[in-house]
Amino acid sequence: MSSTSLAESGGKTEKINLQAIEHLALRREALLRELGRVIVGQKPVIDNVLLTIFCGGHALIVGVPGLAKTLLVSTLGRLLALTFNRIQFTPDLMPSDITGTDILQEDPVTGRRRLEFLPGPVFANLVLADEINRTPPKTQAAMLQTMQEHEVSIGTKTHRLPAPFHVFATQNPIEMEGTYVLPEAQADRFMFSIHCTYPSNEEEMSVVRGTTGLEVPQLKPVLSAAEIQEIQKLVRAIPVSDEVIRYAVKLVARTRPEDPAAPKYVKEFVRWGASPRASQYLVLGAKARAAVNGSLCADYAGIKSVVHEVLRHRIITNFHARAQKITAAEIINRLLQETPGEK
Repeated sequence: MSSTSLAESGGKTEKINLQAIEHLALRREALLRELGRVIVGQKPVIDNVLLTIFCGGHALIVGVPGLAKTLLVSTLGRLLALTFNRIQFTPDLMPSDITGTDILQEDPVTGRRRLEFLPGPVFANLVLADEINRTPPKTQAAMLQTMQEHEVSIGTKTHRLPAPFHVFATQNPIEMEGTYVLPEAQADRFMFSIHCTYPSNEEEMSVVRGTTGLEVPQLKPVLSAAEIQEIQKLVRAIPVSDEVIRYAVKLVARTRPEDPAAPKYVKEFVRWGASPRASQYLVLGAKARAAVNGSLCADYAGIKSVVHEVLRHRIITNFHARAQKITAAEIINRLLQETPGEK
C-alpha cells in the first residue's frame, strides 16, 4: 500500500498520508484501552471527547454529579502527556483567578520594583472548567475569551497560551439554584455539547467494584502534545466534497426561524437557530470521524454522527416549545429526517 493517496475535494486534489491515518487508528485504540481501565462505559462520551481533541476544539460536558466527568478529563491529561489544570467555578471567582495577574516584585540585588506576570490556571494544555455556570458572566467571559483567542491580555502585554489548548467545561443540568445561565454567544464557542447518562446496572457494578478496592491503575502516556498537533493537522487535511458541505450548511440554515427554508415547526418553536460556526464544526467533526474510521474523505454519515453534539446547545427554543416539552433534540431529529442528503 502506498503511504499517500490522492483525494478530490471541491475541485482540488489533496494528498492524504495513509500511514498517519493508520497511526491515528492505533493510537486511538490504545487510548480507549487505557481509558477503559479507569472509566467504565460512557463510550459515546469518550468518543466525542476524543473527537473534540482531534479537531482542536472545546466541549461542554453536561451531566449530573457522579458520572466521572472530571475523572475522564483528568485521566485524558495523563494519557496525552498534557499539562492539566482544574478550575472550580464559584460565585466569588474573579477573572484574574483564571487568567493570572501582574504582581509587584522587588529585585533583591538592585532593590528596584517591577511588575511580573503570574500565570493563572488557564495556562495549561488541558483545562477543566468545573461547573462553569456557577460563576458570574464577567468571569465566564474571561474564560471563554481564552478559548477563542488562545491568549491572555494583562495590561499592555499579551501572553500566548500553550499549544495544544483545550477547555472542557462541565454543567449540572438539574441543580439551577445559584447558577448563571451561559449566554448563547458564549455557549457557541464550544464545538460540542456532550451529554452524560447514567451507567447500566452491569456498568455500575463494575464502577463500585473498581472504586472500593485497593487496586489503582498505573497509566502510561499514549500521545504527546506534538503528536496531537500533527493529528489535528491531519484531520483538517481530510478532503470533503461540496455536496457534503452543502448538506451541512442546509441543515444549519433550516434551524433558523427567519430562513425561508426553515420548516413550520422551527418557525413555531425556535427562538434562535445555529450560527455559521455550527456549519464549520459539522464539517470538521465529519473530517475527524473519517480520520478515526480510516476513510479518505468526510461524508454524510460523518455529518450525521456529530449533528446532535454540534446543534443541541445552539438551537434555543422559545416559551411555546418549553410549554409543550419540545426539546432541541426532537427538532434536530426531525431536521435529519426531512433534510435531503445522501440517498
